[in-house]
Amino acid sequence: MTEKISENKMGIMPIGKLVITMSLPMMISMLVTALYNVVDSVFVSRIGEDALTAVSLAFPIQNLMIALSTGTGVGINAMLSMNLGRKDFKAVNRVAMNGIFLAVCSYLIFLVFGLFFTRAFFESQTSNPKIVDYGCQYMNTIAIMSFGIFGQITFDRLLQATGKTLYTLFTQGIGAVINIILDPIMIFGLWGFPALGVKGAAIATVTGQIIAMIMALMFNLKKNHEINFQFANFKPHLQTIRGIYSVGVPSIIMASIGSVMTFGMNKILLSFTSTAAAVFGVYFKLQSFVFMPVFGLNNGMIPIVAYNYGAKNRLRIIKTIKVCVCFAITFMTMGFLIFELFPEKLFALFNASEQMLLIGIPALKIIAIHFFAASFCVVFMSVFQAMGNGVASLVVSVTRQLVVLLPAAWLLSKTGNITMVWWAFPIAEVFSLVFSSLFLRKIYIKQIKPLPEGSVT
Repeated sequence: MTEKISENKMGIMPIGKLVITMSLPMMISMLVTALYNVVDSVFVSRIGEDALTAVSLAFPIQNLMIALSTGTGVGINAMLSMNLGRKDFKAVNRVAMNGIFLAVCSYLIFLVFGLFFTRAFFESQTSNPKIVDYGCQYMNTIAIMSFGIFGQITFDRLLQATGKTLYTLFTQGIGAVINIILDPIMIFGLWGFPALGVKGAAIATVTGQIIAMIMALMFNLKKNHEINFQFANFKPHLQTIRGIYSVGVPSIIMASIGSVMTFGMNKILLSFTSTAAAVFGVYFKLQSFVFMPVFGLNNGMIPIVAYNYGAKNRLRIIKTIKVCVCFAITFMTMGFLIFELFPEKLFALFNASEQMLLIGIPALKIIAIHFFAASFCVVFMSVFQAMGNGVASLVVSVTRQLVVLLPAAWLLSKTGNITMVWWAFPIAEVFSLVFSSLFLRKIYIKQIKPLPEGSVT
């Protein structure tokens, strides 16, 4: 077993090939995930704009689920990969088991929310009873059945940390395909099923997540031989949990800030019209096609950087960062061109009214300006996480979304012109780029530069 681990591809494979091998399955699966998120909203928009708005207002809670699960996953991924690089196999197993325990604890939080607090959440945003009812129908199911998403993401991260990213293509892909197939069936009542409307969209989503979780668990038990799963007599290990959260908590907070930002933006936009909030929700669905491949790229990059940091190989770390920046710029440039050239066609997918087009077309064109700077920021923040500096990512994210973006949007809203509000995104990204560049320079000098040069292919 030791001989097998010592030849882990993250330490010997040529960087360009390694980044593609590690990232491509996750990029594809995340694109499929982005597709089913969009398809979800496309079908919901056929019910009506109020239904689309309700699903958009539910996004902060869904984002919190993703933040908690992926943030914890970042900690699991980084710690497990570092211990693989150090050949500490006992610690590898301990990280895996405590990561699963934390996923169960996270689910219990949202189970309580789904049972008792969904209506209060929607009523805090709007007084429209139709939107509130739609929102509760959707969110109750998503929260109560959220064990699927927590389990899926945790088991996928264990596969990624040991370099078995190909299996995550199947788990995330099958979950997305099931969601896409079930959406029209559950929403509109096809093939003898009852028409469940917005609740049907939620049922389709959680069904895909649960099946994906089961597949990810099976892949780990049968294929992930670098981890020895011991569920019997498990006891939480506080030092390991602290280690996971030392990297993961900044990432969780960083992603959760997105929920605060979205909630705040919805409040600002609802002061104009509910259509503006629907436009913002559509933007978040569409931009996932641009950002998800980059996030997939970075999820593949994190274990590579973490492994080679643990193995003390400076050249492989530096080359990995450079390769990932080039890929990220390519994806973001493509997204920018699509948003600038085809906004009308993008909104046509969502059965957009004239009012939505009037607000939405300039929104997409303005917001897309920040994509190029974001390509650097996303990669840099993933480097921080991989090397145990999640606090740096947290500072950059807080600065961008709370210190700059929300105040800028609020001030621009005082002009009375909804179009001006969208400029808050490019403004915030400029600040993000400056701060992330400064942090990267500091981390390079203190942590990367002192490492032995190592070898690179």
